[in-house]
Amino acid sequence: MIVMKFGGTSVESRDAITRVTSIVKKYEERRPIVVVSAMGKTTNKLLAAAHEAAAGRRDQALTIVDELRGSHLTHGLALAGPAAADLDRFIRTHFEWLDELVKGLSVVGELSDRSKDAIASVGERLSSLVVSFAFRAAGMPTQHVDARRVILTDDRFTQAQVLFDETYAALQERVRPVAEHSVVVMGGFIGSTKDGITTTLGRGGSDYSAAIVGAGVNAEEIQIWTDVDGMLTADPRIMPGGHRVKSISFAEAAEMAFFGAKVLHPATVLPAVEKNIPVLILNSKRPEVDGTRITLDAAPCANPVKSISCKRDITIVNIRSTRMLMAHGFLRRIFEIFDRYETSVDMLSTSEVSVSLTLDNTENLNSIREEVRQFAEVTVEEKQAIVCLVGENIRHTPGIAGRAFQVLADKNIRMISQGASLLNLGFVIADKDLSSAVSALHKEFFSTLDPAVFA
Repeated sequence: MIVMKFGGTSVESRDAITRVTSIVKKYEERRPIVVVSAMGKTTNKLLAAAHEAAAGRRDQALTIVDELRGSHLTHGLALAGPAAADLDRFIRTHFEWLDELVKGLSVVGELSDRSKDAIASVGERLSSLVVSFAFRAAGMPTQHVDARRVILTDDRFTQAQVLFDETYAALQERVRPVAEHSVVVMGGFIGSTKDGITTTLGRGGSDYSAAIVGAGVNAEEIQIWTDVDGMLTADPRIMPGGHRVKSISFAEAAEMAFFGAKVLHPATVLPAVEKNIPVLILNSKRPEVDGTRITLDAAPCANPVKSISCKRDITIVNIRSTRMLMAHGFLRRIFEIFDRYETSVDMLSTSEVSVSLTLDNTENLNSIREEVRQFAEVTVEEKQAIVCLVGENIRHTPGIAGRAFQVLADKNIRMISQGASLLNLGFVIADKDLSSAVSALHKEFFSTLDPAVFA
C-alpha cells in the first residue's frame, strides 16, 4: 500500500488530471491512496473572495466564486464520463453553500479563522471529488473519502494540530480496509475537530496530510508528486541548472525544507520519520524521472554538501542592552515576547549583551519592538536572505566554513549559524547578493559530483 500526493499544479486542469490518472493506473497494483491539493490557485481565490466579502464587497466576492464554479464545472465534467450529471450536482451543491457563506460574511463584515478554514477547505473537497470521478471514468475502482472524517485536529483554526492517536485509529478503521480493493481519493490540507468543525493544517499542509495518511495506514512508501524533478542542489528560482539529488536523509530534507526548499513542506517528514517510511519526490509532468528518495539514513556521499537552500524576504532584528551585562534572564525576557506574539525565529546569534535573530514573518514586529525597547535597544535590517549549506557530511568534514567564506570574500555576511544537528551551515547576506552568492557556492561545492547521489 502506498500514498500518492498530487499538488495543485498536478491537478490544475483537465489535461493535468488526465496525466495524474495515467500515473495512478500504473501503480494500481500497489493499492494507492491518493491525496490531492486544490486545483491550481483555488485556495488563494477562495480566501480572496472571503476577504472581499468581509470588506463589504459582496459583488466582487461572488464574481470570484462564480469564476471558480465555472472552472470546476468545465474541467471536472469533461473528465467524469457517464457520471457527469452526478458530479455536476455535487459541484453545484458545494458552490451554493459557498455563495451563502460569502453573502453571510458580507453582512457580518468580519472574517474569523473558523470561517477562513470553512472557505479554504472547499478547494480540496472539490478537487478530490473531481479526481475520484476521473478515476472511475478511466475504469479504476475508486472510493472518495472526506478527509475531515479521518484527519482529526484541535480547534486552532488555520494552523490546526493533528490528534495523532485518534487520526491513526480513524485511518486504520475507515481508509485501510477500503484501500484493499479500491483506489482511495481524499483531499489534503483539511481536517476537523472532534465536533466535526472544519479545520486546515496550514498552507502547504497537503504534503503533511499525505505523510499522516501514510503513517496511519503503515504505507510502504509516500510519493509526493509535484512539478519539479525532485530536490535539487540549488533553488532553480535563484540559480537555474542545479543537479537532482537522488537520495537524502530525513534530517537533510527537513533542513532543506525549513530553509527555503519549496518542494517539500517542512512538517511532512515528521510522521514518516516516526514510522520509517520512505518519501519520494516525483514530477507529474515527467513521471519517467526517478526523483528524490528520502530515507532515515543517507546514502554514503563523497560530496560534503548535498544542497544549498535559501530563504528570501528575511528581516534581522538586533537587540542590545548593556544593562544585562552579567545579568541572567535576558534571553528569557526576549523570547517571552516573541512567544506572546506567536512569532517564530529562524536563526539566532548571541553574545553577553546582544542578540541577533531573523524573522520571515514581520506581522507583529512593531508590537514586539515596542515591548523589547522597554529594556533594550532594537534595530531592524530588512531585505536580507538566509543561505544554508545542507549535508550529513558537513559535521565530519573540516574546512567547510573556510571554503564557503573564501568564495564569498566580497560579500557582507551579517550572521552565521551552525545548527545543533551539525547538518547545516547557515548565514545571512543582503538579498541583492543572493544569486551571485549561491552561484559561487555551487561552483565551489558541486564542481565534481558523486554519481551515486547526484544526477
